Amino acid sequence: MDAIEKHMLEQIADLHGVPEGAYNIRYNGKKDGRKTTTNIDIVTKTEEGKPGIDIIIRPGTKNESVHIPVVLSESGLKDLVYNDFYIGEDADVTIIAGCGIHNCGTDTSEHDGIHTFHIGKNARIRYVEKHYGEGDGSGERILNPETIIYIDEGGRMEMESVQIKGVTSTRRVTRAELSAGASLEISEKIMTHGSQYAETDFTVDMNGEGCSANVVSRSVAKGSSRQLFVSRINGNCPCTGHTECDAIIMDQACVTAEPQLTANDIDASLIHEAAIGKIAGEQLIKLMTLGLTEAEAEEQIVNGFLK
Repeated sequence: MDAIEKHMLEQIADLHGVPEGAYNIRYNGKKDGRKTTTNIDIVTKTEEGKPGIDIIIRPGTKNESVHIPVVLSESGLKDLVYNDFYIGEDADVTIIAGCGIHNCGTDTSEHDGIHTFHIGKNARIRYVEKHYGEGDGSGERILNPETIIYIDEGGRMEMESVQIKGVTSTRRVTRAELSAGASLEISEKIMTHGSQYAETDFTVDMNGEGCSANVVSRSVAKGSSRQLFVSRINGNCPCTGHTECDAIIMDQACVTAEPQLTANDIDASLIHEAAIGKIAGEQLIKLMTLGLTEAEAEEQIVNGFLK
Protein backbone atom coordinates (compact mmCIF):
# COMPACT_ATOMS: atom_id res chain seq x y z
CA MET A 1 0.00 0.00 0.00
CA ASP A 2 1.16 3.55 -0.66
CA ALA A 3 0.65 6.39 1.82
CA ILE A 4 -2.57 7.64 0.20
CA GLU A 5 -4.18 4.20 0.23
CA LYS A 6 -3.25 3.64 3.87
CA HIS A 7 -4.67 7.02 4.88
CA MET A 8 -7.92 6.51 2.99
CA LEU A 9 -8.42 3.04 4.48
CA GLU A 10 -8.15 4.57 7.94
CA GLN A 11 -10.85 7.11 7.03
CA ILE A 12 -13.39 4.76 5.46
CA ALA A 13 -12.83 1.47 7.28
CA ASP A 14 -10.86 2.31 10.44
CA LEU A 15 -8.07 0.11 9.14
CA HIS A 16 -4.48 0.71 10.25
CA GLY A 17 -3.07 -2.24 8.37
CA VAL A 18 -4.20 -5.50 6.82
CA PRO A 19 -7.53 -6.45 8.45
CA GLU A 20 -8.18 -9.64 10.33
CA GLY A 21 -10.66 -12.04 8.80
CA ALA A 22 -11.88 -11.98 5.22
CA TYR A 23 -11.27 -8.93 3.05
CA ASN A 24 -11.16 -7.59 -0.48
CA ILE A 25 -9.44 -4.25 -1.14
CA ARG A 26 -10.07 -2.45 -4.43
CA TYR A 27 -7.67 0.35 -5.42
CA ASN A 28 -8.07 2.46 -8.56
CA GLY A 29 -10.40 -0.04 -10.20
CA LYS A 30 -8.36 -3.18 -9.50
CA LYS A 31 -8.06 -5.83 -6.80
CA ASP A 32 -5.27 -4.86 -4.41
CA GLY A 33 -5.60 -7.62 -1.84
CA ARG A 34 -7.89 -10.47 -0.83
CA LYS A 35 -8.22 -13.05 1.90
CA THR A 36 -10.87 -15.70 2.49
CA THR A 37 -11.59 -17.86 5.52
CA THR A 38 -13.10 -21.28 6.14
CA ASN A 39 -16.55 -19.73 6.49
CA ILE A 40 -16.34 -16.73 4.15
CA ASP A 41 -15.47 -16.99 0.48
CA ILE A 42 -14.89 -14.10 -1.93
CA VAL A 43 -15.13 -14.85 -5.65
CA THR A 44 -14.49 -12.56 -8.62
CA LYS A 45 -17.49 -12.26 -10.93
CA THR A 46 -17.00 -13.69 -14.41
CA GLU A 47 -20.06 -12.18 -16.10
CA GLU A 48 -19.03 -9.83 -18.89
CA GLY A 49 -19.82 -6.17 -18.26
CA LYS A 50 -20.46 -6.78 -14.56
CA PRO A 51 -17.24 -6.25 -12.58
CA GLY A 52 -17.29 -7.07 -8.89
CA ILE A 53 -17.30 -9.91 -6.39
CA ASP A 54 -19.58 -12.45 -4.70
CA ILE A 55 -19.22 -12.74 -0.92
CA ILE A 56 -20.53 -16.09 0.32
CA ILE A 57 -21.01 -16.61 4.06
CA ARG A 58 -21.70 -20.16 5.23
CA PRO A 59 -24.79 -20.92 7.34
CA GLY A 60 -24.15 -20.64 11.09
CA THR A 61 -21.05 -18.43 10.78
CA LYS A 62 -20.63 -16.38 13.96
CA ASN A 63 -18.38 -13.55 15.15
CA GLU A 64 -16.59 -13.04 11.83
CA SER A 65 -16.13 -9.93 9.70
CA VAL A 66 -15.61 -8.95 6.07
CA HIS A 67 -13.88 -5.75 4.90
CA ILE A 68 -14.50 -4.63 1.29
CA PRO A 69 -13.18 -1.03 1.01
CA VAL A 70 -12.68 0.86 -2.26
CA VAL A 71 -10.12 3.66 -2.76
CA LEU A 72 -9.68 5.96 -5.77
CA SER A 73 -6.66 8.25 -6.07
CA GLU A 74 -6.52 8.57 -9.86
CA SER A 75 -8.12 11.77 -11.17
CA GLY A 76 -10.59 11.08 -13.96
CA LEU A 77 -11.21 7.44 -13.03
CA LYS A 78 -14.82 6.21 -13.11
CA ASP A 79 -15.21 2.92 -11.27
CA LEU A 80 -18.27 0.63 -11.22
CA VAL A 81 -18.68 -2.57 -9.19
CA TYR A 82 -21.44 -5.09 -8.51
CA ASN A 83 -21.01 -6.86 -5.18
CA ASP A 84 -23.43 -9.62 -4.14
CA PHE A 85 -23.62 -10.94 -0.58
CA TYR A 86 -25.08 -14.35 0.24
CA ILE A 87 -25.54 -14.72 3.99
CA GLY A 88 -26.45 -18.24 5.09
CA GLU A 89 -29.09 -19.20 7.62
CA ASP A 90 -28.37 -18.37 11.30
CA ALA A 91 -25.15 -16.49 10.44
CA ASP A 92 -24.20 -13.42 12.50
CA VAL A 93 -21.46 -11.31 10.88
CA THR A 94 -20.22 -7.75 10.39
CA ILE A 95 -19.50 -6.29 6.93
CA ILE A 96 -17.41 -3.11 6.65
CA ALA A 97 -17.56 -1.36 3.30
CA GLY A 98 -16.98 2.21 2.17
CA CYS A 99 -15.31 4.25 -0.50
CA GLY A 100 -12.77 7.04 -0.35
CA ILE A 101 -11.76 9.34 -3.21
CA HIS A 102 -8.51 11.30 -3.11
CA ASN A 103 -8.60 13.64 -6.11
CA CYS A 104 -5.77 16.11 -6.63
CA GLY A 105 -6.44 16.60 -10.33
CA THR A 106 -8.88 18.52 -12.51
CA ASP A 107 -10.99 15.63 -13.81
CA THR A 108 -14.00 14.02 -12.14
CA SER A 109 -13.40 10.83 -10.15
CA GLU A 110 -16.46 8.65 -9.55
CA HIS A 111 -17.31 5.36 -7.87
CA ASP A 112 -20.69 3.65 -8.33
CA GLY A 113 -21.25 0.56 -6.20
CA ILE A 114 -24.28 -1.73 -6.48
CA HIS A 115 -24.46 -4.00 -3.41
CA THR A 116 -27.12 -6.72 -3.24
CA PHE A 117 -27.75 -8.61 0.01
CA HIS A 118 -29.47 -12.00 0.19
CA ILE A 119 -29.96 -12.56 3.93
CA GLY A 120 -30.96 -16.07 4.91
CA LYS A 121 -33.51 -17.26 7.44
CA ASN A 122 -32.75 -16.03 10.99
CA ALA A 123 -29.41 -14.58 9.84
CA ARG A 124 -28.16 -11.28 11.23
CA ILE A 125 -25.71 -8.81 9.74
CA ARG A 126 -24.33 -5.44 10.70
CA TYR A 127 -23.35 -3.45 7.62
CA VAL A 128 -21.24 -0.29 7.90
CA GLU A 129 -20.70 1.91 4.85
CA LYS A 130 -18.59 5.09 5.01
CA HIS A 131 -17.97 7.58 2.20
CA TYR A 132 -15.23 10.18 2.24
CA GLY A 133 -13.55 12.58 -0.15
CA GLU A 134 -10.44 14.74 -0.08
CA GLY A 135 -7.76 16.25 -2.32
CA ASP A 136 -6.67 19.75 -3.28
CA GLY A 137 -7.56 19.43 -6.98
CA SER A 138 -10.55 21.01 -8.68
CA GLY A 139 -11.88 17.68 -9.96
CA GLU A 140 -15.19 16.48 -8.56
CA ARG A 141 -15.53 13.50 -6.20
CA ILE A 142 -18.77 11.62 -6.95
CA LEU A 143 -20.13 8.59 -5.07
CA ASN A 144 -23.38 6.84 -6.03
CA PRO A 145 -24.01 3.79 -3.81
CA GLU A 146 -27.00 1.52 -4.44
CA THR A 147 -28.03 -1.09 -1.86
CA ILE A 148 -30.58 -3.80 -2.61
CA ILE A 149 -31.72 -5.93 0.33
CA TYR A 150 -33.72 -9.16 0.51
CA ILE A 151 -34.30 -10.46 4.04
CA ASP A 152 -35.75 -13.94 4.56
CA GLU A 153 -37.98 -14.99 7.44
CA GLY A 154 -36.63 -13.91 10.83
CA GLY A 155 -33.53 -12.26 9.35
CA ARG A 156 -32.16 -8.94 10.58
CA MET A 157 -29.99 -6.23 9.07
CA GLU A 158 -28.50 -3.20 10.81
CA MET A 159 -27.12 -0.69 8.30
CA GLU A 160 -25.00 2.34 9.21
CA SER A 161 -24.35 4.80 6.40
CA VAL A 162 -22.00 7.75 7.00
CA GLN A 163 -20.82 10.61 4.79
CA ILE A 164 -19.38 13.61 6.58
CA LYS A 165 -16.70 15.14 4.39
CA GLY A 166 -15.45 15.94 0.93
CA VAL A 167 -17.97 14.34 -1.45
CA THR A 168 -19.02 16.71 -4.24
CA SER A 169 -22.17 14.85 -5.22
CA THR A 170 -23.92 11.66 -4.15
CA ARG A 171 -27.13 9.79 -4.88
CA ARG A 172 -27.71 7.06 -2.32
CA VAL A 173 -30.40 4.54 -3.28
CA THR A 174 -31.62 1.76 -0.97
CA ARG A 175 -34.31 -0.81 -1.81
CA ALA A 176 -35.43 -3.49 0.66
CA GLU A 177 -37.94 -6.36 0.74
CA LEU A 178 -38.79 -7.94 4.08
CA SER A 179 -40.28 -11.39 4.70
CA ALA A 180 -42.21 -12.56 7.77
CA GLY A 181 -40.58 -11.59 11.07
CA ALA A 182 -37.67 -9.86 9.34
CA SER A 183 -36.33 -6.53 10.58
CA LEU A 184 -34.33 -3.68 9.07
CA GLU A 185 -32.63 -0.85 10.97
CA ILE A 186 -31.03 1.95 8.93
CA SER A 187 -29.07 4.82 10.45
CA GLU A 188 -27.81 7.50 8.06
CA LYS A 189 -25.53 10.46 8.86
CA ILE A 190 -24.64 13.09 6.25
CA MET A 191 -22.88 16.45 6.30
CA THR A 192 -22.53 18.69 3.23
CA HIS A 193 -20.80 22.02 2.76
CA GLY A 194 -19.84 24.44 -0.01
CA SER A 195 -21.87 23.66 -3.14
CA GLN A 196 -22.15 19.91 -2.49
CA TYR A 197 -25.30 17.90 -3.23
CA ALA A 198 -26.57 14.79 -1.42
CA GLU A 199 -29.66 12.80 -2.31
CA THR A 200 -31.04 9.87 -0.34
CA ASP A 201 -33.76 7.58 -1.75
CA PHE A 202 -35.10 4.79 0.50
CA THR A 203 -37.87 2.32 -0.40
CA VAL A 204 -38.86 -0.51 1.96
CA ASP A 205 -41.50 -3.09 0.98
CA MET A 206 -42.80 -4.88 4.05
CA ASN A 207 -44.27 -8.08 2.69
CA GLY A 208 -44.23 -10.61 5.55
CA GLU A 209 -46.38 -10.62 8.66
CA GLY A 210 -44.65 -9.29 11.76
CA CYS A 211 -41.76 -7.63 9.92
CA SER A 212 -40.45 -4.20 10.98
CA ALA A 213 -38.40 -1.32 9.59
CA ASN A 214 -36.84 1.73 11.21
CA VAL A 215 -35.18 4.28 8.89
CA VAL A 216 -33.50 7.25 10.60
CA SER A 217 -31.52 10.02 8.89
CA ARG A 218 -29.58 12.83 10.56
CA SER A 219 -27.92 15.47 8.45
CA VAL A 220 -26.23 18.87 8.53
CA ALA A 221 -26.21 21.20 5.53
CA LYS A 222 -23.71 24.08 5.46
CA GLY A 223 -22.71 26.76 2.95
CA SER A 224 -24.84 26.66 -0.19
CA SER A 225 -25.11 22.87 -0.23
CA ARG A 226 -28.35 21.03 -1.01
CA GLN A 227 -29.85 17.84 0.36
CA LEU A 228 -32.88 15.76 -0.64
CA PHE A 229 -34.24 12.99 1.60
CA VAL A 230 -36.93 10.69 0.17
CA SER A 231 -38.20 7.75 2.19
CA ARG A 232 -41.01 5.37 1.23
CA ILE A 233 -42.32 2.62 3.50
CA ASN A 234 -44.96 0.31 2.05
CA GLY A 235 -46.86 -1.79 4.59
CA ASN A 236 -48.30 -4.72 2.65
CA CYS A 237 -49.16 -6.86 5.68
CA PRO A 238 -49.48 -6.63 9.49
CA CYS A 239 -46.18 -4.89 10.22
CA THR A 240 -44.49 -1.93 11.95
CA GLY A 241 -42.63 0.83 10.12
CA HIS A 242 -41.03 4.12 11.12
CA THR A 243 -39.07 6.71 9.14
CA GLU A 244 -37.47 9.86 10.54
CA CYS A 245 -35.45 12.74 9.11
CA ASP A 246 -33.76 15.32 11.36
CA ALA A 247 -31.68 18.05 9.72
CA ILE A 248 -29.74 21.12 10.82
CA ILE A 249 -29.61 23.86 8.18
CA MET A 250 -26.92 26.56 8.23
CA ASP A 251 -25.81 29.51 6.08
CA GLN A 252 -27.60 29.46 2.67
CA ALA A 253 -28.14 25.69 2.49
CA CYS A 254 -31.33 23.93 1.39
CA VAL A 255 -32.82 20.69 2.76
CA THR A 256 -35.91 18.91 1.41
CA ALA A 257 -37.54 15.98 3.24
CA GLU A 258 -40.17 13.80 1.57
CA PRO A 259 -41.29 10.94 3.84
CA GLN A 260 -44.02 8.76 2.36
CA LEU A 261 -46.09 5.99 3.93
CA THR A 262 -48.42 3.57 2.17
CA ALA A 263 -50.58 1.12 4.15
CA ASN A 264 -52.00 -1.71 2.08
CA ASP A 265 -53.16 -3.68 5.11
CA ILE A 266 -55.45 -2.67 7.96
CA ASP A 267 -52.87 -3.90 10.49
CA ALA A 268 -49.91 -2.01 9.03
CA SER A 269 -48.73 0.47 11.67
CA LEU A 270 -46.62 3.20 10.03
CA ILE A 271 -45.18 6.47 11.41
CA HIS A 272 -43.07 9.23 9.86
CA GLU A 273 -41.32 12.25 11.38
CA ALA A 274 -39.39 15.10 9.78
CA ALA A 275 -37.74 18.13 11.38
CA ILE A 276 -35.53 20.77 9.74
CA GLY A 277 -34.21 23.80 11.60
CA LYS A 278 -31.27 25.94 12.58
CA ILE A 279 -29.13 25.59 15.69
CA ALA A 280 -30.99 27.04 18.67
CA GLY A 281 -29.57 30.34 19.90
CA GLU A 282 -29.71 29.26 23.54
CA GLN A 283 -27.48 26.28 22.75
CA LEU A 284 -24.84 28.59 21.27
CA ILE A 285 -25.06 31.04 24.15
CA LYS A 286 -24.71 28.30 26.75
CA LEU A 287 -21.53 26.94 25.15
CA MET A 288 -20.09 30.42 24.56
CA THR A 289 -20.49 31.23 28.25
CA LEU A 290 -18.14 28.29 28.87
CA GLY A 291 -15.43 29.99 26.82
CA LEU A 292 -16.04 28.66 23.30
CA THR A 293 -16.16 30.94 20.28
CA GLU A 294 -19.34 30.90 18.19
CA ALA A 295 -17.62 28.76 15.53
CA GLU A 296 -16.35 26.30 18.17
CA ALA A 297 -19.81 26.12 19.74
CA GLU A 298 -21.42 25.39 16.37
CA GLU A 299 -18.88 22.66 15.65
CA GLN A 300 -19.48 20.98 19.00
CA ILE A 301 -23.26 21.03 18.51
CA VAL A 302 -22.96 19.59 15.00
CA ASN A 303 -20.56 16.85 16.12
CA GLY A 304 -22.90 15.89 18.96
CA PHE A 305 -25.89 15.82 16.59
CA LEU A 306 -24.13 13.47 14.16
CA LYS A 307 -22.51 11.27 16.82
